[in-house]
Amino acid sequence: MPRFLIQATYTSEGAQGLLGEGGSGRRAAVEQVVSGLGGSVEAMYFAFGEADVILLVDFPDPVSMAAVSLAVKASGGLHTRATPLLTVDEIDEAARRQVSFRAPGV
Repeated sequence: MPRFLIQATYTSEGAQGLLGEGGSGRRAAVEQVVSGLGGSVEAMYFAFGEADVILLVDFPDPVSMAAVSLAVKASGGLHTRATPLLTVDEIDEAARRQVSFRAPGV
């Protein structure tokens, strides 16, 4: 199952919602959304600095991740960035594939 690293920053409205329902309320909301699309939450952390929330999630396909990303961004409560994560075996497979590439200007 594809895994993603999600980094999110709350808007002021989102932070007000977090203050109202707490971290456990947000965790429950995240788990409901992710599991509703056939995925699972491996880890969820709150932080301070550039990102307010960091998650590791598995989805059955990248389209499910895109659907969640669109819905979350449309809510206006968070700014998110999702990064696809690859296993060592997946990188090994990628390294074995032949790619015909010519650098610009060469």
